[in-house]
Parts: sequence; C-alpha cells; structure tokens
Amino acid sequence: MNDVLRTLFNHKSDRLFTDETIDDAALDNIINAAYHAPTSINSQQVSVIVVRDQERRAHLAQLCGNQPWVAKAPVFLVFVFDMHKTELGMAQVEVKQQAHESIEAIVSGATDVGIALSSSLVAAHSLGLGGVPIGGIRLHPQQVVEYLNLPQHTFAVAGLAIGHIEQHAHVKPRLPMATFRHEERYQEANMVEHIQQYNQQLLEHWQNIGRSEGEDWSHSIANYYQRVYYPDVAPTLKKQGFTNKF
Repeated sequence: MNDVLRTLFNHKSDRLFTDETIDDAALDNIINAAYHAPTSINSQQVSVIVVRDQERRAHLAQLCGNQPWVAKAPVFLVFVFDMHKTELGMAQVEVKQQAHESIEAIVSGATDVGIALSSSLVAAHSLGLGGVPIGGIRLHPQQVVEYLNLPQHTFAVAGLAIGHIEQHAHVKPRLPMATFRHEERYQEANMVEHIQQYNQQLLEHWQNIGRSEGEDWSHSIANYYQRVYYPDVAPTLKKQGFTNKF
C-alpha cells in the first residue's frame, strides 16, 4: 500500500488542535491542492476564504453552532460555491448567465466544492496535520454571507478546520462495503441486515474507546435527518440569486 492510499484509508476527523501555527508553505500546498482540483466544464466555480484572524475564527465558530475547534484551529477555510466569477467571465463575451437559476447549478457547485475540500483535507493529512470538515457553516448562512462579504451568486457550502493535532481521533468503523459498492446497478438485498450489523459494531466501537454515550448509526442520523436541520439554506440561496426557476 502506498502513502496516498494509506492516508485515504485511515481518514479520521481530528478536532483537537494545539496552538501551533501552520507555516505559509504548508498552507499554500493545502490551498493549491484545492485550486488544482477538477471542476465541472472547467467552470472553476469554487473559491476559498482563508481565515486566520483569531477573533474572526471565534465569530465563525459561533455562526457554525459554537463549534470550538473552528476557533481553536489556527486556520479555518471556507469553501464557496462561486458563480459570481463565472458571471463576470461571461460578461466579457456579452452573454448573460442563467445557469444559477437551476437546481443543476447547485448540485454541480456543491459537488465541485466537495472535491476541492477533500483535496485540501488529504493534502493536510499528507503534511501531518489534522482537519475536520464543517457543515455548520450553513447553520446561519445569511450572517455568513454578510460577515464574509459574499457577492451575489455565491454561497458558503462547507468549512475546513485544520491544525496540528493535539489528540488523535479514532478511526470509526464504516457500514459494510456491500452498502457502498454496487455492481452494475443498485443492490438492495440484505441492506437492512447490513445496517443492523453496523449499528452493533459502532456501539462496540464507542464502548472500546470509552465513550459510553455513543449512539448506534441509526439513532445518530435520526437526530439530524428527522428534520431539515439547516432551514435557512434555501431562503439564503434565493437571496443570493439561486432562484431555482428551472
């Protein structure tokens, strides 16, 4: 197994960081990994806002639902779906952008952001750093728009807190591979049994690492997916010009 595969296969979300700063060369490499990531039709519809100022990180931590690792990490990256610059590019040839009014644009943009964030996270891990993706940047999206001065046709999709690891997280077990890999078409057979098996495996994992409060997977996702837990996303997207007309 090579180093890249070893890094990917041992992914874990490290949230506990030291006070040590990240040097500029390492940060440049982390940003460049996202910069060189693929985007749909070479749209390059992703931007990254680098937040290093302590007070600004602390405020963003509050907007993300009081997640302390956002404030503690020396660097917080905000990954932005950016159709503002595509609009400016089209204006150079006197063509009006319409794609931002479709749900396809949101799906495409969120996909590209995810690829970019993953590239940065792998780069951080390869440098011996830890990191954790932050979906909570969507909890108060309108306030994030205002705080980061985001123009029309942009939206902060996800964040990434990175830093030197103070305490390593544990690698969590995953659902059985049969729930993930499907040959030729979706394979529904034994899905319920696989989930039941994983629920028990995850409970045993929490017990083994001393987290008696840990829940099984079904209860964990139910805490979130029984409701729309970021209800301000849709109205903020609309205010930002993503009207989903077609």
